[in-house]
Amino acid sequence: MSATLGSLISRLQPDWSIRVYERLGEVAQESSNAWNNAGTGHAALCELNYMPEAKDGTVDASKAISINEQFQISRQYWAYLVEQGDLPEPTNFINTAPHMTFVRGQKNIEYLRKRVAALKDQPLFPGMEYTEDLERIAQWTPLLAKRRNPKQKVAATRIESGTDVDFGALTRSLFADLEKRGAQVNTDTQVTWLKRRKDGVWNLKLRRLVGNTPDSVRARFVFVGAGGGALALLQHSGIPEIKGFGGFPISGQFLRTTNPKIVAQHQAKVYGKAAVGAPPMSVPHLDTRVVDGETALLFGPYAGFTPKFLKSSTWFDLPFSIRLHNIGTMLGVAFKNFDLVKYLVGELLAGREKKMRALREFMPTAKSEDWELITAGQRVQVMKHEDGKGGVLQFGTEVITGADGSIAGLLGASPGASTAAPIMLDVLKRCFPDRIDGWAPKIREMIPSYGTTLNGDPEVAAASLARTAKALQLQA
Repeated sequence: MSATLGSLISRLQPDWSIRVYERLGEVAQESSNAWNNAGTGHAALCELNYMPEAKDGTVDASKAISINEQFQISRQYWAYLVEQGDLPEPTNFINTAPHMTFVRGQKNIEYLRKRVAALKDQPLFPGMEYTEDLERIAQWTPLLAKRRNPKQKVAATRIESGTDVDFGALTRSLFADLEKRGAQVNTDTQVTWLKRRKDGVWNLKLRRLVGNTPDSVRARFVFVGAGGGALALLQHSGIPEIKGFGGFPISGQFLRTTNPKIVAQHQAKVYGKAAVGAPPMSVPHLDTRVVDGETALLFGPYAGFTPKFLKSSTWFDLPFSIRLHNIGTMLGVAFKNFDLVKYLVGELLAGREKKMRALREFMPTAKSEDWELITAGQRVQVMKHEDGKGGVLQFGTEVITGADGSIAGLLGASPGASTAAPIMLDVLKRCFPDRIDGWAPKIREMIPSYGTTLNGDPEVAAASLARTAKALQLQA
C-alpha cells in the first residue's frame, strides 16, 4: 500500500518530497512477503466468500464484480508502469495461473451452479467453465481427481486468465523506482511517536535501530501503511477518527511443497468453501506459487491466534491496543463471534495429521513427507463500532483519515494488496480534495477506467483485459 501510494504521488506531484520509514532491514518482509500471503490476484474469479449464499438461497454477484473492478485498476496501473519501463520484466512479479473453485456435496454443487449463473455473462468474468465431471477436472488439474472416490459428487469452475502475484517482488520494484524518482527509503528505522502541531504539520519521532539513535522529521502529510502495526501508530496520533477501533489478530500457516513431480501436476489456484464459523481469510485453497522464478504449491491457510500484530513484533500488541474508547467494541465482538472463537481453538489444537486430512480433501494422494509447514503473515481484522449493531468484526480493509486530510492509515486484510491502487486513489481523493480534479487527467492516462466501471461495457472491458494482458505477458 505504501509503495503504491508513493508511486502514485511521485507521478501526480513530482515536486513533493517523499520519505519512507521501514522498521525492518528490508521492505516487503511482513504481509507483502511472498510466503506470507497466497499471492492471489484477488479478482473474485475463485473466492467463494465474496459471493455468500443468502438465507433465501439467492447469490448476489455485486461484491464479486466490485472487487474485480478494483483489481483491474491495479492491473492497469502495473501495466502502465511496465510500458513506461518503470517496473521490470512482468514475469518477475505476475504470472498466469488459472483460478478455479472446487466443491463437494450436493448442497455445495447447487450453490456453485447459482454462482456460475450469476457470473458467466459478466464482462469481467469471461471464459468461465463449469463441470461436475471428475475426468474433466482431472484434465484441468490432476491432483484434485487422482484416487478420488468416483462416486463422490464434485463440481468445479475454471477461468484460465487468473494470476499469481509475488507482492514482495512488486513492492521492492515499486520502492526501487520510487528512489529513482527522488524519494528516500529508510530501513531499520522505527516511527515511535507522532503528534500534530497547531500549524497542521506532523512531528514524527524516529529511532534508528542500527546504533539505537533517535531522530525526528516533520511532514505535512503522513500515511500509516504499517500492516498490523498501523493501529498503534494511529492511536498514538490522537486523531478522533480512530476512536472505537480495535484489532483482532489472526495468524496462519501453510503447507508447502517444492517437489517438482507434484508441482508439475497442478497449475492453478483452487479455492473451496470455508468451514462453518471460519473467517473469510481462512477459505482453504491449493495454489500454484511462482516466487523468485521457482514454482511451488501452497495449501492452507490454517488459522491460529497470537496477540502479536506483526510477525516481527511483541506479544503485548493486543493488550497495549486496548483503550477506554474501544474496549466496549472489542467485548461486543467477542460475545457475537463465538463460532469464530470455537473455530480458532480447534485450529490451535489441530495436529499435523489433521492438517494433512484437510489437504487430502483437495489432493487425495498427498503424503506428509512431501510437505513442510510454514508460518504465514499476521492479519489484524478490524473491530469497530456501528450504530445499532455495537461492536462488529469487519473482514476487509478500512481507510482511516483525519478530518483535515493530513493523515491516513489502513487497517484490515483481504483483498489487500490486489486492490492497492484503487484504495490509494481513494486515500488521495479523501486527503487532497482540492487537488484530485487537477490530477484526474494524469490518473486517466495511467488508469484508463478511472472514474468509470468496466463491467457495464463489454467492449471496453474486453479491450482493457486484452491490453493489460499483453503488457503484463499474461493469458488474455
